[in-house]
Amino acid sequence: MQETTARPRVVVVGAGWAGLGATYHLAKQGYAVTLLEAGGQSGGLVAGWKTAQGRSVEAGIHGFWYPYRNIFGLMDELGLSPFTDWTRSSQYSPAGLEVESPIFQNEPLLPTPLGTFLSTKFKRLPLSDRLSALPLLYSLLDFDNSDDAWNRYDLVTARELFKQYGVSARLYKEAFEAMLLVGLFAPGEQCSAAATLGMLYYFILAHQPDFDVVWCRGTVGEMIFQPWVEQIQQLGGQVLTQKRVTDVLVSPNADGTPVTTGVMCGDERFEADAVIFAVGITGVKKIVASSPSLQHYPEFCQLANLGAVDVLATRLWFDRKVNVPLPSNACFGFDNTTGWTFFDLNALHDEWQAHEGSVIEVDFYHANQLISMTDADILTKVQGDLAVCVPGFADATVVDHSIIRLPQAVTHFAPGSRQFMLPSPTPIANLFMSGDWIITDHGSWSQEKAYVTGLEAANRAIAHLHHGTPAAIIPVEPDEPHIQIGRQLNQMLRTWGESVLPQLWL
Repeated sequence: MQETTARPRVVVVGAGWAGLGATYHLAKQGYAVTLLEAGGQSGGLVAGWKTAQGRSVEAGIHGFWYPYRNIFGLMDELGLSPFTDWTRSSQYSPAGLEVESPIFQNEPLLPTPLGTFLSTKFKRLPLSDRLSALPLLYSLLDFDNSDDAWNRYDLVTARELFKQYGVSARLYKEAFEAMLLVGLFAPGEQCSAAATLGMLYYFILAHQPDFDVVWCRGTVGEMIFQPWVEQIQQLGGQVLTQKRVTDVLVSPNADGTPVTTGVMCGDERFEADAVIFAVGITGVKKIVASSPSLQHYPEFCQLANLGAVDVLATRLWFDRKVNVPLPSNACFGFDNTTGWTFFDLNALHDEWQAHEGSVIEVDFYHANQLISMTDADILTKVQGDLAVCVPGFADATVVDHSIIRLPQAVTHFAPGSRQFMLPSPTPIANLFMSGDWIITDHGSWSQEKAYVTGLEAANRAIAHLHHGTPAAIIPVEPDEPHIQIGRQLNQMLRTWGESVLPQLWL
């Protein structure tokens, strides 16, 4: 006990990528770190579990894209090999197969975005529509992930952005909005143009291989989070589940600066020299709603302006094998404001490779109108939609299923939302934020961003407490030379133009 109290104490709230990342690094640095998770297992929305029949399920399938350099480095450090090989993907609409993507790193490497444009196989979209996207390239040069760029583009919707740059109606409907529905989880009129440009650039356009993706060969909870937690515990870190934070203890230090001395989980107190929040929008809003201490600060109260998106995750076991051409598939046009994906788990997960029937994961995003449906109606819809894409599913029988409703599950990057988001530092000197919705200069997105911001928060705690070595964070790959030159020229012209004609551009 004396050894524990002598070490700097940090409480981390939330056991997803951000929270586990912060906890793991602090444990390596000798901190007495305690990770508190409100749910029943580590991983949050990425965690998996077993059904009553002993079958693995999870709250949706998560891909790991080529730019996830920090996560891939973590897997090497942990000694884990959880991923498939690089996979190809496709897109479907009610009319059938629309797009097939290659493994881009295996194609002739061309200056971005030529390789992506030429290697992607569009089945129906005319060349004239695809060429209408060329003027949009200027906005990708103009949006450099700076605060100034975010301030200019965040108040504009993605739909307005594409219309402003002359993108054809068909290209928008059959390509860009489809990407938004499965990338930012909402239709274009509900997505920030800034978030849209950041997401498209990071995942697709910065470098030709960026859209290449691997998948976990089982649930992320079993293959990554469980062994990761075991290593944290071996280092002396505590990981406690069923601990929902209800308040943050705040008091002034000697110079009057507000600091936290710990958190409360109901009547249970966890004392700390620093606290790291690593929860999503919905989770942090619940904490603020129950915390008189946080309600004292406008920055935390303004989080009520942020929103999240509903997700519906289904897994179906069929009585026979149905041939699915590619293992990962995105779909659009089946519902006006909902996108969905389906995955052939016989091809992706070790557990189902030899299974006698097809095992298919189908995940719906912006699923507001779906999660209130009955299980029977959801199953009918899922099988019907699958059969439009792969006709063989029409004659197959569902022998088992899992339906997981996830209201307010993922961040909604709505127009104007950035003004209410928080950076890692807060008005409380030793309380730090992390997560995929935090403002950061790193440039990554999704799971990689969550993990990186967890490391950034750990580094801030280390700097504050003057103990340990900061985590080394791999930056995103630099822009290609022609993009760097284009952005430099654009910035020079913008600076000159604003000095002569203020507000000339967006």
